[in-house]
Amino acid sequence: GRRPGVDRPRGAGAARVLGVPSYRVRMVVGDLRPGVDPATVLPAAADAAAELTAVEAQYLEVVRGEPRLTVRFEAPDDEAAGAVRRAVVARTDALVEVLASRVSRRWGARWYPLR
Repeated sequence: GRRPGVDRPRGAGAARVLGVPSYRVRMVVGDLRPGVDPATVLPAAADAAAELTAVEAQYLEVVRGEPRLTVRFEAPDDEAAGAVRRAVVARTDALVEVLASRVSRRWGARWYPLR
């Protein structure tokens, strides 16, 4: 079965293409902006990516007391992944303070941060 909170690919180019690299943007988030419903933050972040590419997954984790949002997506190259990251962080930061963000590319079973 599917993991809770993980969606099937959706958005621009949702039909999976073999050989398209997988990326993720992870954000450590802080305080919500005034009047924002917390339940809207993660879907809005994924929607920002889905406007540009196929979204593979979205999830929230709490690591050492810090909330982290992750949006996993496909992109043809690192440059395109950087554009997706900027869109996701901008949309998310309008709703909640983004304290840090990083985009990583998947190679095999491991994730490597982009430089």
